[in-house]
Amino acid sequence: MQDIEIRSGVIRPIETVKEAYELIKSDYWLLFAIWLVGGMIGGVSLMIAAGAMTAGTFYAYLRKIDGHPANFDDLWKGMRWFGSGLVIMAFIIVPIILVYALIYIPFVLAAVMGSKLSETELMQLLIGAFIVDFFLIIIMVCVHTLLIFSFPLMVDKNIGAFKAMSISARAVFKNLGGVSGMIAINFVLVLAGYAALCVGVYFVIPIILASSVVAYRKIFPAPLRAVNFEPPPPGAFSGGFQQ
Repeated sequence: MQDIEIRSGVIRPIETVKEAYELIKSDYWLLFAIWLVGGMIGGVSLMIAAGAMTAGTFYAYLRKIDGHPANFDDLWKGMRWFGSGLVIMAFIIVPIILVYALIYIPFVLAAVMGSKLSETELMQLLIGAFIVDFFLIIIMVCVHTLLIFSFPLMVDKNIGAFKAMSISARAVFKNLGGVSGMIAINFVLVLAGYAALCVGVYFVIPIILASSVVAYRKIFPAPLRAVNFEPPPPGAFSGGFQQ
């Protein structure tokens, strides 16, 4: 397989988010529905179908960014990458489960051993747990950032999960400043969504997804369409000059 071109220094965070909104606003509610239904199916399936639904969602968003009309049926095309999507989703979900487990384990231990621990020992246990959790959360965020282009790569280049994750990590490293800035802006959008009675966060997610796809397309440009330089056959244009 031909090497995949990775551009560097092409992400301007604010411009990327603005461009994403401009590109999806005409089909915003349809893309919102695609994300919402895909997320619900992923949740109902106990995350088993989450990878396929995420692949379908990115497939739909990528086609929209590339200038095609939004189509709800694109969501189901994610089933083509069911296995690969499951692998990538495992790399995303498992760290989250581990972090939450390590966050709550100290509280469970404190409740179980409450009568056996002194106040000083309890505080040391909780402080130590918070320090460990803090570093684990940082590691988790870094891992998720490195995988941000995995699903678009998988559906756009039709490659396997591990290759998609590897190339995604390389692309992020080559555009670390721009990707980090975009994530920071998206985080502000999430905070604004939470400020809007928490419900607003759901309405900024399509913009966040679209900004990731726009950033992806800047780093991995779409292949140029082949141009036919052969002259048209005689009589191809009915409106030509008549002798």
